[in-house]
Amino acid sequence: MAKLKAPPDKFAPGWLSDLDGRTGIAQTMRGRYAEMTSDLGGADSLSLAQRLLVERALWLTYWLETQEAALAQGQEFDVGKWVQAANGLQGILAKLGLERKARDVPSLQTYLARREAKS
Repeated sequence: MAKLKAPPDKFAPGWLSDLDGRTGIAQTMRGRYAEMTSDLGGADSLSLAQRLLVERALWLTYWLETQEAALAQGQEFDVGKWVQAANGLQGILAKLGLERKARDVPSLQTYLARREAKS
């Protein structure tokens, strides 16, 4: 299957992994994914539902940004759809939480003991 050059026009689960990693938009979106999941305590600590919400939030953010760019260029803009998407994004972000969460990090002594045990 050919890799996508940009996010799809309609949300589809897995769209982020379908992006062509050589494109700037793919790099930007994957960077945002990493940043958002890091803020939530790390992707490996999130449930599937949380990871899906992050993916949907990123798609909505992209869609909103493209609509705003179209408005700035005098192109067609549907304020009703924009408001609906913005409200949807707000709901997802509220569900995920807007505060950064600290990762559970072992003490230095525990880390070194585990590291030595692996050697």
